[in-house]
Amino acid sequence: VQLQASGGGLVQAGGSLRLSCTTSFTTNKMGWYRQAPGKTRELVATTLDGGETDYAASVKGRFTVSRDNAKKMVYLQMNSLKPEDTAVYYCYASLSGTYYWGRGTQVTVSS
Repeated sequence: VQLQASGGGLVQAGGSLRLSCTTSFTTNKMGWYRQAPGKTRELVATTLDGGETDYAASVKGRFTVSRDNAKKMVYLQMNSLKPEDTAVYYCYASLSGTYYWGRGTQVTVSS
């Protein structure tokens, strides 16, 4: 599975960004992780093929994950961004228990 995230950038606190992820094919479980400098990778959001979604407590109510299987895309709409959301964001796909990652995209939120 090949994945490529895009859409990151520099935004002021309170602003919004929409991340996109292209994938060579979709799997049942896909989503987004992020990694801030000096911290471990954190699961941000998951989307299942049946429509279920799950979020880290820190982003619930602000971020929305979605997918378009026909376009082989996964999205992350991020609203009300905070400086602590600054990180490299990676999309992932899980297939038979194996996780696949793509290149991340940097999100920087200024205060």
